[in-house]
Amino acid sequence: MKIEFSKYHGTGNDFIIIDDRNAGFPVSVDKISHLCHRRFGVGADGLILLQTHQEYDFRMRYFNADGNESTMCGNGGRCITAFAHSLGIFDKDTVFQAVDGKHESMVKRVNDQDCWSIALKMNDIHKIRLVENAFLIDSGSPHVVMFVEDLKEMDVVGKGRSIRYSEEFAPDGTNVNFIEKWNGEYHIRTYERGVEDETLSCGTGTVASAVAVSIRHNLSGGIFEFIAPGGKLGVKFSKNRNVFEDVWLEGPAQRVFTGIIEL
Repeated sequence: MKIEFSKYHGTGNDFIIIDDRNAGFPVSVDKISHLCHRRFGVGADGLILLQTHQEYDFRMRYFNADGNESTMCGNGGRCITAFAHSLGIFDKDTVFQAVDGKHESMVKRVNDQDCWSIALKMNDIHKIRLVENAFLIDSGSPHVVMFVEDLKEMDVVGKGRSIRYSEEFAPDGTNVNFIEKWNGEYHIRTYERGVEDETLSCGTGTVASAVAVSIRHNLSGGIFEFIAPGGKLGVKFSKNRNVFEDVWLEGPAQRVFTGIIEL
């Protein structure tokens, strides 16, 4: 069976995206994990299926690199927006269904035929806890956010894995974000569950980190920028009591290549 696919990345967070409007993709953990394998497959942090939806422009199904269907992926949501735009599904603004509900998204700018600036509206955030020196925030996916002082040198994989697999977050685990401010800018590194490694960027993790910064510094909203190893992402929102509303994640989404692979 031959599968047509496109490879996209959002600030280095890369995805295999497949037009599955005919519902023909054979979903299985083994097949998806093989496709995402960086030596034996195409290689990606995750796989996304674009499917039809009765009420909205399309449906997004997201799978981690381990082959399991997962929670919301912010960079994936931006990349599938660019993919749907390239297919002519919408012109500038779109509404689609993801695992955590409805999302609005828009093409802010087309840089060239393979690169878009995409803004994605996330769901309201209200599941927040503070445990010792860490914030526990659900921004569509569960995240631990920690402020650190040695971000460049720290063992993100080792530290992140120990938190991800700790008893407190069993059985599903959590994503872990480490942030530090230097030269007036926030920098972020992320360990992602399902990938089980550091990724070059994480959309929902950046959103969670922006919320953590606003809480730590008692900010009611505004625009927050974070520099990840793969590039810069922007987050904006407003705060209404203990709920973060009108949350938007913005940054580039780029098509890397298209291809055909036989399963």
